[in-house]
Amino acid sequence: MPSLLQGKARDIARGLIVAVVAGAFLAFSGAFGSGGTPLGQRLIYWISMLVLGGLWGHVCGALVTRYIDADARPWTTAAILTAVITGPLTLGVWAATGLFFYQRLLSIEVLINFLPAVLLITAVLSALNVFLGRERPVETHASAPGAAPARFLERLPPKLRGARLIAVQAEDHYLRLHTDRGSDLILMRLSDALTELEGLEGAQTHRSWWVARDAVASVARGDGRAALTLDGDLTAPVSRRYAKALREAGWW
Repeated sequence: MPSLLQGKARDIARGLIVAVVAGAFLAFSGAFGSGGTPLGQRLIYWISMLVLGGLWGHVCGALVTRYIDADARPWTTAAILTAVITGPLTLGVWAATGLFFYQRLLSIEVLINFLPAVLLITAVLSALNVFLGRERPVETHASAPGAAPARFLERLPPKLRGARLIAVQAEDHYLRLHTDRGSDLILMRLSDALTELEGLEGAQTHRSWWVARDAVASVARGDGRAALTLDGDLTAPVSRRYAKALREAGWW
């Protein structure tokens, strides 16, 4: 769970960085007739609008990607996100612009005029976030005959030395090592472990899981999701963003 939360935090941070950069660009360029106002005022306005829009977009994205595989259908996802985000965001920009620059709400006519600009910006940022968010699972490969074994095996605790590694699961700052002789924890990040797991045939199936390929007993699919049943009756989740790549690699 902590690893999953860290992943969500990274997604939010990436979206906010895109929003800040885009907001600064619009401010410096004096986009959509804002060039007549002081630069400082433009920066506050545009960055605030883009950050708030980014947060709203993240909420919409979390809902949309529950039903659509963004990795498999990126353009469809971006289009639906644009449609869902634009209406409420246009209303917010209309209200914020009137209060920020004129200390009053603007006319409904101005609200309608805002729609094309908000639609364009939303479409560009939605596409950027969808395509920047696409990931492929890290795959590791078996060592060539006679080559040194995977370095990660040296990290097995004494009671698990010589055991067959089935899966590695991230738990906060620790990794739980699942083997055919039981499991144990070591202090390490999964991102570092994936480098040392090279030499063992396997792949990352989830932000917090690596699975040995020869440990997969069966695959269960339902509600657009997949899960791997491993030796020892262990179940490893498969994230939607990795499912297509794993399927293409012949995992099921």
